[in-house]
Amino acid sequence: MLKRVFVAPDPGRLRLRFAARAVLGIGAAVLVCGLAGHSLVGAVAGGLAALLALFTVTDPTVRGQAVTTALLPAVGVPVLAVAAELHDHPVARDLAFLAVVGAGVYARRWGPRGHSLGVFAFMTFFVAQFLHATAGQLPELYAAVLLSVATAAAVRFGLWCYERRLPVPSLPAPPGGTGLARVTTRQAVQATAGAGFALVVGQLVSGQRWYWAVGATWWVFVNTASRGETLVRGFRRVLGTFIGIGLGLLVAVPVNGAPVPTAVLVAVAVFGIFYSAAVSYTWMMLCVTLLAELLYGLLGVLSPGLLAVRLAETGVGALGAVLAVLLLLPVTTHTTTDAWIQRALRCVHACTAEAGSRTADAAPRVAELEQLLGRVRLSVAPLVHPLNPMRARKRRARRVLALLDDCAREIRGLVAVAADPEASHDARLVAACRRVEAAVEALTEGGDGHPACPVEPPVEPALAHLHGLERALAALAEPLRTPSGSRLVGA
Repeated sequence: MLKRVFVAPDPGRLRLRFAARAVLGIGAAVLVCGLAGHSLVGAVAGGLAALLALFTVTDPTVRGQAVTTALLPAVGVPVLAVAAELHDHPVARDLAFLAVVGAGVYARRWGPRGHSLGVFAFMTFFVAQFLHATAGQLPELYAAVLLSVATAAAVRFGLWCYERRLPVPSLPAPPGGTGLARVTTRQAVQATAGAGFALVVGQLVSGQRWYWAVGATWWVFVNTASRGETLVRGFRRVLGTFIGIGLGLLVAVPVNGAPVPTAVLVAVAVFGIFYSAAVSYTWMMLCVTLLAELLYGLLGVLSPGLLAVRLAETGVGALGAVLAVLLLLPVTTHTTTDAWIQRALRCVHACTAEAGSRTADAAPRVAELEQLLGRVRLSVAPLVHPLNPMRARKRRARRVLALLDDCAREIRGLVAVAADPEASHDARLVAACRRVEAAVEALTEGGDGHPACPVEPPVEPALAHLHGLERALAALAEPLRTPSGSRLVGA
């Protein structure tokens, strides 16, 4: 698990930049809140608002990211007002929280911007419960949120805007559909039902910290699109929380809110959240748990008993998510896995066409392919999980992942060679690109034919990469299809 985080590929050092900028942006936001005279509660609210502004906004362009960031307070401030005004009205507060859950998940149908605004709305309500915000604190909390989002934006779009120089793809949208066939619609229903279960049972566990259970349910649903993905994510959330609590007993409890060591450890936890998010949900949850423990230490309420309650509430929330996806409008792993694989293969087609024709910069396509392969890995995770007893499907899923990784490696090499103005660009390269495109079409359009396996690889680098790509695509035909010709990865 440790190796996966620190040895995982980091093209363009994007994860490192992402994490380092987050520490800078959040630290600056907290400093601005302090200079503005805000209390500890206001500074914590501002720091969390900055964290969300830097973490959740994933539009594909810098301009789109700026627009979404500017819209965050327009969503967060009204939600914060509702949460604080209903603080002393538990039934109305709970119903409002469930409405925010459903609307937040449903908003994902509008792509990265809807996803970001939905997460910010939910987390604003959550933070209000975390801080026990009341109506009398609203002016300070409004100011803290606005100042912090503005400070985070100044860091992201002014001081350190690496996106202007590097292609940063957005989070791919889930597979489409209409009505209840749309994944986001089903997930909105599932998340609301799961959060309702978590809210009721969570209040039985703890009348004060029940919102942890709702938060666990919510985050289990983020970036998942199938029953299997949700089950694996729930398991990883509980595991990450459990390890994080153990670490908190060794680190956060002894520190007990001491300002200087807590500030250092908070910076480490924030860096860990952002650095590990793309490669390990378990590690990200470990860092989130440690951050929560450190904040509770600052607020003067941290204790081993509180950590035990957090673990119990996390288990309740994960159980709510699991029950919802198993019993209510389930989306099969096979359906979503096949959709993501088809999109990845079509991206291979586009990368090859652009690299072969040299009519456009193929680097953004390569970044998009990396994102799509990340979604394939997430979707296939239930099939390759150590607890999956179906060995044949596990082998086939691993084979598919390995071959898709081969395709990505050859695409990266092809694009690098094709970008060289001195590289050979003769008729053989064009013909090879067309063969690759035909092989992708054979895999994505449901034909009975199998891509042909190429002969001996040529010496020229570009043609050698295309040869490797042809070979990987030919090998993919077997694990992606049953003998009858139907698609099969997870069914």
